[in-house]
Amino acid sequence: MKAARHFRPLPPELAAIQADMEKWALQYGLDFFTTIFEVVDADQLSAIAAYGGFPTRYPHWRFGMEYEQLSKGYHYGLQKIYELVINNDPCYAYLLASNSVTDHKLVMAHVYGHCDFFKNNAWFAHTNRKMIDGMANHGNRIRRYMDRFGVEEVEAFIDACLSIEDLIDINSTFIKRSNDDSRFEFQSATGESEQDRVQATRFQSKSYMDRFINPPQALADELADQRRIVESRQQQFPSEPTRDLMLFLMHHAPLKPWQLDVLSILRDEAYYFAPQGQTKIMNEGWATYWHSTIMTRHAIEPRDLICYADHCAGTLAGSATRLNPYKLGVELFRDIEDRWNRGAFGEEYEQCDDRVARENWNRDTGLGRKKIFEVRRIHNDLTFIDEFLTLDFCRRHRLFKFGYNNNSGYYEIESKQFEEVKKQLLFNLTNLGRPIIYVRDGNYRNRGELFLEHRFAGVELKLTYAQDTLANLFRIWKRPVHIETTLEGKVATVSFDGKEHQLTRPEETIRLPGPGDVLVTN
Repeated sequence: MKAARHFRPLPPELAAIQADMEKWALQYGLDFFTTIFEVVDADQLSAIAAYGGFPTRYPHWRFGMEYEQLSKGYHYGLQKIYELVINNDPCYAYLLASNSVTDHKLVMAHVYGHCDFFKNNAWFAHTNRKMIDGMANHGNRIRRYMDRFGVEEVEAFIDACLSIEDLIDINSTFIKRSNDDSRFEFQSATGESEQDRVQATRFQSKSYMDRFINPPQALADELADQRRIVESRQQQFPSEPTRDLMLFLMHHAPLKPWQLDVLSILRDEAYYFAPQGQTKIMNEGWATYWHSTIMTRHAIEPRDLICYADHCAGTLAGSATRLNPYKLGVELFRDIEDRWNRGAFGEEYEQCDDRVARENWNRDTGLGRKKIFEVRRIHNDLTFIDEFLTLDFCRRHRLFKFGYNNNSGYYEIESKQFEEVKKQLLFNLTNLGRPIIYVRDGNYRNRGELFLEHRFAGVELKLTYAQDTLANLFRIWKRPVHIETTLEGKVATVSFDGKEHQLTRPEETIRLPGPGDVLVTN
């Protein structure tokens, strides 16, 4: 393939290992795109990882920052990237040159699990399978804009767009929410809104007779009536709240052609990466399941055992402070396989309340392997946890919910109740754990102002983040922007008009300190 010519061929020993791993993966029924491996050194791998796996991506300062973090982490012995694989057809994967032969075996088996997941999971079905070429195209277009309009101007606009890259509708690839709104005309060429152009009827008169011929109260009443008529004519815009803020801005923000193109590029990339966030637990669990199966049954030689066990223990290690997606994912897949092999599912099993009988349940149905392939095909992390996380699994793996105790100043266990643990997991996975925000009105107050709505679900917005995001939105929208949320149990609106931030509650309006303000308290 054309793209493959840029890759250096593997050394004969690694090429033979790849052939073996691919053969065993196919024997187990994995179905993947052609997979191309390349060996790179630690600095090269850090650079590729900093670009999200795409070395031809557009230039931006944040990629340099990511590289410095990854590179120093490796050289200081704090972290190590064992593998990197790209959702593409063909799939591209990178091997770290300093890895041992055992590590290369494990990584190749792991990569084939990822490649099978990319190809067959429904949440990846709409992703661009030629994204290597797409990213190169994006990079070339943005470089041309930088050459023409200046690096600083283009980077500043990219910064503004990146602050809202999470404000997309991750389910819209499967559901058509509504017809696209046509472009809305906010104002005339002079910059006046229709409300501003409304005038009361004045009759010509001498100055000393004006208050009698044009009574002020009559003019005010007429002006109010006309404004009410204009306001009643205003169409609801958008016709219903929409989650894809980036698409809304593409349709309606007053952008230059190059800005519109940059925004569309960043939106395309946000939708490309979204399924990886939606399936992190499943994807890593699936790949870990298959590298474990292939290595333990086929690929391990006596000399590999200690190295393999050590690295697997590190990858699957639990933690008292965070959830390990590799561990949770692979253990859930193993639990599903075991339950469906024993027939431990269905109405009869669910109604059994004898713990010993449930643990020893065995109908020899042998459906485990078929079931996990079905789960891999149709679920994402949210539905995966909702459907297959059980009370028995939580007990066996000692899952618990923890939170910050303001009195002690420490994070402490809050609950070991199954319902609370599952609820917290699902809450963290909903919308990738990020706030759900809708565009409610693109012509707020009939002034062309943008009004957003935060669907409060128990966690407040961080005000400093909200302020910075509104400032970046103002740069794109070029009119005042607002977001309605809930703070301290009360509905509040945070606004930015290009000069200052305001917080409005039913009982008060206060000015919020900006990024450069210094607060002095007694």
